[in-house]
Formats: sequence, C-alpha cells, structure tokens
Amino acid sequence: MGKELLYYLVFPGFIFLAFVGGLFSWADRKISAWVQFRKGPPLLQPFYDFFKLLLVKETILPSRGSKLTFLLAPVFGLAGALLSGIMILLPAFGLRQGFSGDVIVIFYMLTIPSLTYIIGALAAGNPLASVGASREVKLVISYELTFLLAIAAIISKSGMVTGLHQIIAVQQSQGAFAGSFSGILLVAVFVLCIQAKLGFVPFDMAEAETEITHGCFIEYSGAAYSLIKLTKYMMLFILPAFLCAMLLGGFRFNGIGFLWAFLKLIGVLLLITLIRNTNPRIRIDQAMRFFLIWMNLLVIVAIILDYFNF
Repeated sequence: MGKELLYYLVFPGFIFLAFVGGLFSWADRKISAWVQFRKGPPLLQPFYDFFKLLLVKETILPSRGSKLTFLLAPVFGLAGALLSGIMILLPAFGLRQGFSGDVIVIFYMLTIPSLTYIIGALAAGNPLASVGASREVKLVISYELTFLLAIAAIISKSGMVTGLHQIIAVQQSQGAFAGSFSGILLVAVFVLCIQAKLGFVPFDMAEAETEITHGCFIEYSGAAYSLIKLTKYMMLFILPAFLCAMLLGGFRFNGIGFLWAFLKLIGVLLLITLIRNTNPRIRIDQAMRFFLIWMNLLVIVAIILDYFNF
C-alpha cells in the first residue's frame, strides 16, 4: 500500500509530474522567447504563476451556469492527466509492467482533460466560452480518431500486443519503430495530434486569445484556473513521454541511456515548440479537414507500409 501511494503522490505521480511539467513549460516559453528574439522567463516562472493563482488570486464564479460543474471540471481534468501520466511512466521507467490493454485505457485517460475543458466552458454560461467549447468539441472529434488510428498502427507494428510495457520491450529488442518509413509517418502524425491535444498553434482555435479571449477558460480565475494551468503543465510532459514510449524505443536509464532519454524528450518538446512558433492559427474547418482527411490518410499509408515491412 505504501509503495502504491508513493507511486501516485511522489514518483512518478503528482509531485514528479507537476515539477517536471513546470520545467517543460518553462523550456517551452524559453524556446519561444529565443525564436522571437526575447529573453524569456526565469526558471521558476511557471511555479510562480501557479502559486499566485492558487494562493493569491480570487476565484470568481460566473453568475450564470452551474457553479458546481464549473468548479469540478478542472479537478477531473487534473485527475485524468495524473492517472494517464502514472500509467505511462510506470512501464516507461521500468517500475511496473502495467497490464494487457493499458494502451487503450491510456488513450481514453488522455481524452479526459479536453472533455473537462468543454464541460467547464459550457457550465460557465458565457457566450465566448460556448464558442470555445464548440470549437474544442469539433477539434476533439477530428484528432482523436487520428490518434486512435495511430495507436492501432503501433499495436500492429508491435505484433498485436496492447500493453505499453510489451510495446517498449519489442522496440528495445528489435529497434525503435521510428527507424522505419511507416514509423516516421506515425511520428509526424503523433506530433501533430499532441499539438492539437495541447491546444498549441496552429490548433489553438478553442482558446484564440485575439478572437474569443481564451474561449473555454474565459471565466476561470484563481484556484480553479491554477488547476487548469497545472493540468497543462503535466500534459506538456506526459504526451512527449508517451510518444517516446510508443515510437522512440522508450527509456533506458543505465549509463548513457539517461542522457539519451532526456534528449528524446527535449527533442520532441523542441519540435512542438518550433511548430507552435512558426505557423499561424488555422480555422476550425481547416483543422477538421486536416485531421479527418490528410492525417487519417497518412496513418493508412503507414499501416500499408508496415504490412510490406517498410
């Protein structure tokens, strides 16, 4: 029982995910600043932002809508990120083997934060929040199908095993899936799905600060918004870790393997941040067309290439 509590609360659970997620958020902001020829924030700025919202800023509740649902939505979003992170990192770090089919459960867990953003926005009773929720619904419908197809393609490449530990073991014995043509296509699809899940440009139309002033989160403030911030910090670490586990051979922590694991995570983060800073926001109809047609087609091509061992 004590070991399980340690996993959930300390490592690789809540404290670890929050700390590393905050560092990843700082790295994302620092890289963005360098791209834009700015200095960027200090190392602890994400933590300052979180604790300021949690302890200093007032939580203002909307006058219309469901206040209870509005407040509970960020809590469930954080819980979804935490559980998915633990389920990914335990087998990825070699602490537990997980269970058969845990990849499918992780897929659903990773969907929870986006769904809670929608629920919270609809509970706010704000027209701009409703617009943001509408866009988020359409975006989720689009990229989640692509994400599921990409996971199915990876399961096929691994010999139809559905456990994350087994998928990592296959790669560590036979080589990372990203070393094949089909694997390269799946990495590209995975990265763009991560971009959409994080709400980063070019898929940030659900927040769109210049159009609908943070959309889904327009009514959030204080402690409630701090939970949303923390969820986003965690997801910024969890999703690149999931990509590394599924397609880049997982992690080894013996000898130089620790450095290689760190470089893989930072490389994925760098790619995500550069895409964010070098592309304009697209419209929601363009995003839907992009995922439902082109990204799904790319996954199908990857599955065909894998069938012919490419």
